[in-house]
Amino acid sequence: MTEASIRNKAGMASVKDMPVLQDGPPPGGFAPVRFARRIPNSGPSAMAIFLTTFGVFSWGMYQVGKGNKIRRAIKEEKYAARRAILPILQAEEDERFVKEWKKYLEEEARIMKDVPGWKVGESVYHSGKWMPPATGELRPDIW
Repeated sequence: MTEASIRNKAGMASVKDMPVLQDGPPPGGFAPVRFARRIPNSGPSAMAIFLTTFGVFSWGMYQVGKGNKIRRAIKEEKYAARRAILPILQAEEDERFVKEWKKYLEEEARIMKDVPGWKVGESVYHSGKWMPPATGELRPDIW
């Protein structure tokens, strides 16, 4: 719409000549503005929330305790099985060591046969202690 159709006059008019049109409230006024804090009373109480949380936490800790007992039993069973087969494994390793030690002494005797005063199998350190070799092989360089 144009100004001319509103005024029913052709051409421009001064603002002072225009009728005053002001917005106002609707008849009967606006609805009241709700500004008060209104918290609904429905829902669980603080005590109910606390007790539920405590119950869930307690149940979870009970489950953790049960899991720890089961894990401890499985671990103990594994260690018991290892302790049970340890003598067999040690006997097999001792048997392998004796065979390798005999081969080592024979090889040492063959290599050092021309050295005067050499005693086969005697330690060169003279510490008085016998220590088994730290690795699984006695002389990896000669085989």
